[in-house]
Amino acid sequence: QREFRQKKTFTTWINSILAKHTPPSVISDLYTDIQQGHLLLDLLEVLSGQHLPREKGFNTFQCRSNIENALTFLKSRSLKLINIHVADIIEGNPSIVLGLIWTIIFHFHIEELARTLACTYNQPSLGCSSAVESSPKASQSAKKSAKIKERWKMSATKTLLLWAKEQCSLHGSIDVTDFKSSWRSGLPFLAIIQNLRPGLVDLEKAKTRSNKENLKEAFRIAEVELNIPCLLEPEDVDITNPDEKSIMTYVAQFLQYSRNLREPEEDMQEKVREAVSWLAAQEKKLAKLLMDTENETYYHKYKEMMSFMEAFNQGKKPFLHVLSSKRSEAELSEGQKQMREEWDKLISQINEWKMRLDQMLPSPLDSIEAWLQEVEHLQAEDLPDLQDPFKAMFAFREVIVIFKGLMESFDSHLDTLQSFKNEDEKNMPLVFPEKIEEMKRRL
Repeated sequence: QREFRQKKTFTTWINSILAKHTPPSVISDLYTDIQQGHLLLDLLEVLSGQHLPREKGFNTFQCRSNIENALTFLKSRSLKLINIHVADIIEGNPSIVLGLIWTIIFHFHIEELARTLACTYNQPSLGCSSAVESSPKASQSAKKSAKIKERWKMSATKTLLLWAKEQCSLHGSIDVTDFKSSWRSGLPFLAIIQNLRPGLVDLEKAKTRSNKENLKEAFRIAEVELNIPCLLEPEDVDITNPDEKSIMTYVAQFLQYSRNLREPEEDMQEKVREAVSWLAAQEKKLAKLLMDTENETYYHKYKEMMSFMEAFNQGKKPFLHVLSSKRSEAELSEGQKQMREEWDKLISQINEWKMRLDQMLPSPLDSIEAWLQEVEHLQAEDLPDLQDPFKAMFAFREVIVIFKGLMESFDSHLDTLQSFKNEDEKNMPLVFPEKIEEMKRRL
């Protein structure tokens, strides 16, 4: 029963996220549809805002590669994937698939939202723990970073609960102490709705109704008036021991709604001015870094790039909601247009810097990197949409010939990469180990 409820809740939540993907996609059966890896990558792309590498096809090798790409990405975000393996996902193992999806929900949905309330409830900031984890000392001490992460995990749950308690405390005797039986009456959901949109709920009348009636009413209002997907049904909550993870996932959507309420225009413009100022500072910092490292070794340049990107990704967090504004060009103020231009320019400079670094890899890694980029570009290209089947076949054959030609070098590149001795004459590393591992994964 618990697995059945989680599967239903998680599937609905995933589909609400996949609707934002371009193009939109949908999951029918969680255990089956996740096996190809494509929908898992779609989900992570929407949640992270990043484009992730993938294989286009659906054979066993390509599906396995896509799932590996997804798990590698999650590990790069310092997520602990305990007992979650590619084979289990391919087989559609229910407990493993649900465990993976819950890890994603908790990290990208609940932790991200709880972070916005961390200061309010005097909780440790996730930004602090991330900074500790990514420092050189912390990377040598996995146990220490795991404890920090686990401590934050507990506080993220507590923060969401404190937010819910605060919403309910404004309505007398409605109290929540957990994400289980406290929600059974339906009153906490109605109390939160009343706070977010006063006038939609009659709480006094609700106190005279049955649990199922209140739950049904709360879920209906949330979906119709607040555009919050209905992840639960009354039968999922009005039981002795409802599923904690399902309720947390649903409650977090109300917190998301409260965060999305449009800020007063003056506050928004102030945030935009701060973002423009921060972007200008990052551009100067990048220019100085490029000048300072001009005559340094590849290793040192790559190290500085990683340090810059780590600080950049942390620094942009306070501005994400203005940087990722969905407003159309016509709706943007002059300040917002300037902010978008500055953002696009900086991202272009960062990408150009990364490209130059790839070209500076020591031999023979530079030629392997160039080969990899050529193959990846070919794989990413869509075939022309030709109505004439003979022209389509000719275009397809051309691509196959180019691809076969490139793949003739695969074995030699793989052998070279596997046997590459990553040290100079002073026994110092030539290339960051992370870069070599990344190239191996791509191969």
